[in-house]
Amino acid sequence: MDKRSVVQWLSTLLYNANLPGFVQGRIYRGPLKSLCVPGLNCYSCPGAVGACPLGSLQSSLSGVILHFPFYVLGLLLIFGVLFGRAICGWACPFGLVQELLYKLPTPKIKLTPAVQRFTLLKYLITVLFLIVLPLGYYYVDGIGIPAFCKFICPAGTLEAALPLASVNTGIRSSLGALFSWKLVVLLVVLAASIFIYRPFCRFLCPLGAIYSLFNKLSAYGIKVDMEKCIGCDKCLHHCPMQCQKVGDRECIDCGACAKVCPTKAISLGKK
Repeated sequence: MDKRSVVQWLSTLLYNANLPGFVQGRIYRGPLKSLCVPGLNCYSCPGAVGACPLGSLQSSLSGVILHFPFYVLGLLLIFGVLFGRAICGWACPFGLVQELLYKLPTPKIKLTPAVQRFTLLKYLITVLFLIVLPLGYYYVDGIGIPAFCKFICPAGTLEAALPLASVNTGIRSSLGALFSWKLVVLLVVLAASIFIYRPFCRFLCPLGAIYSLFNKLSAYGIKVDMEKCIGCDKCLHHCPMQCQKVGDRECIDCGACAKVCPTKAISLGKK
């Protein structure tokens, strides 16, 4: 197991340190729950000891009393400036799930340039489901909806709905059409993950979209020594995210490019 895998597992365990919650079917509501973790990890996961930044942002924009989400946006700014999408590659539990599925011995699909353009979809989802719909419902009904969590987020279904329903008969009896829809979304994402490297991260994840805006500015990440670079593009040929350029908006700082660089021009660390 390499260093990145160790960090991925440790961050997943740290985010979900309330292990008794999985047996009891109850959500931890202690003081740590007011703090946001950097990666995508559902607030309602019975093991979660912190809050998801996406859920917290939607709650601020859709609550009974609308308030500007200074705290959440401030944290996202700090996380982004420090690490960019390295958080996606190193500290996201749902990213780890997708990678584990991709390791299954099946034929793999490389996306064509035309399909790669659909990576822009996550920015549309960010604006529409993270901001517009929560605010829109708030101004119409007085209470908004956490639209991304409610209608799309497969991490919430995997980490919260399924574990809670498996041990809590009350929750299980109340599941309806919305849960069925969310389960379909989850199954499609998980099935796609077997053949495509991290499809949710590429096409759907608002957190990845937000952090990608900081990839060029982040203090930590992939850097290239242009004096050593010979322009062989071996790095891009071996990039699991199929980046068009080392360190671009799709780069999750996994370090695969650095491992294959023949001149050691690529490194991962402080920029």
